[in-house]
Amino acid sequence: MNKADCRIIFLGTPDFAVASLDAIVRDGWPVVAVVTAPDKPAGRGMHMTQSAVKQYAVEQGIPVLQPEKLKDPSFLQTLRDLRAELHVVVAFRMLPESVWNMPPLGTVNLHGSLLPQYRGAAPSTGPS
Repeated sequence: MNKADCRIIFLGTPDFAVASLDAIVRDGWPVVAVVTAPDKPAGRGMHMTQSAVKQYAVEQGIPVLQPEKLKDPSFLQTLRDLRAELHVVVAFRMLPESVWNMPPLGTVNLHGSLLPQYRGAAPSTGPS
């Protein structure tokens, strides 16, 4: 399979996940959609805030999915309809088996820590 035929869905939310998505996009891999957390209120004014991954995807013209529930039948059908060969996950919530096993080439989970067994879900931004 060549690069142009490998449809990818990227799943991620925080700032540090953008670097991985950007590397995939810049290298010419076809990212057919991004799945990220729903917008949420933040800051003093509680203004609706988009995830860093969503902001990047919108700038790149990549469709964005923001499901409340990953087992929602309409979300699962949307994923199936996208016919992705590969899912790439960076700092996203636990995937149900139906999402994890969906793409024929599998799902790759990139972890932000070199030592995930000794760290939390996301890499530390401060001194250890």
